[in-house]
Amino acid sequence: MKPTRRALAGLAFAAGLAAAVPALAQEVLRVGSYPANPPWEFKDEAGNFRGFEVDIVTEVARRMGRSARIEGYDFRALFVATASNRVDIVISSLTITDERLESQSFTQPYVIGALGVGVRAGSPVAALSDLAGRTVGSIATSFPENWVKERQAELGIAEYKSYDTLANLLADLANGRIDAAVNDVVGLRYAFAQMPGMAVPVEIETGERFAMMMPKNSPLLGEVNDHLSAMKTDGTMAELYARWFGVAPAEGSVTLTPRPVPTPGNY
Repeated sequence: MKPTRRALAGLAFAAGLAAAVPALAQEVLRVGSYPANPPWEFKDEAGNFRGFEVDIVTEVARRMGRSARIEGYDFRALFVATASNRVDIVISSLTITDERLESQSFTQPYVIGALGVGVRAGSPVAALSDLAGRTVGSIATSFPENWVKERQAELGIAEYKSYDTLANLLADLANGRIDAAVNDVVGLRYAFAQMPGMAVPVEIETGERFAMMMPKNSPLLGEVNDHLSAMKTDGTMAELYARWFGVAPAEGSVTLTPRPVPTPGNY
């Protein structure tokens, strides 16, 4: 039976639609995020992602001609998500390290971080030396956890506890199940603004550099890094930094200075 003109037109439309589906899928930038890490990234009451890095990745996606589709993951699952290519990019105040660069790629950094020691108000902990004989907690597989474990014996920490979420870490701190929490100092201070009776008496300069993580040798890495450089030079990054942290970034800081894609020992 010879196909009619209408049938042929229908087949052509269906073929065109099928060809368009992959193109539409490519317009989405798949983003993985730890959803309880304010002010870097968190969910508001409506369930929408907000935060400093949320604004960064959303703007990067816009400049790529895409839309950012952000999904929440446990912190440890973020590394699996990039390794398995389930996401194109991850945001979660992630520290670039040589070890991580072996299996992941990172964009240029945009913030130099520091750690903080969070305690209950009135705690005798006022310096790192005061952690001796005490119980300390942090987030599993994070840079702060590695920092604490490497110095546990040196600091005389009696016990270390690992947590899957920041909420559980801070709940145990508030309830006295641990004596101190070590985490990103910005995140601790942001959380404690909503938690009366908590304090950050110790800030630890570490020089860690926060960036977005991507699958190893991602074909999108160069483009994403170029957009970050443009955001640093056109004032966008400074505007986002001031919006979320309440101060302007320092002149000459990594927040304002374009950098190449990190390589081991150079970031």
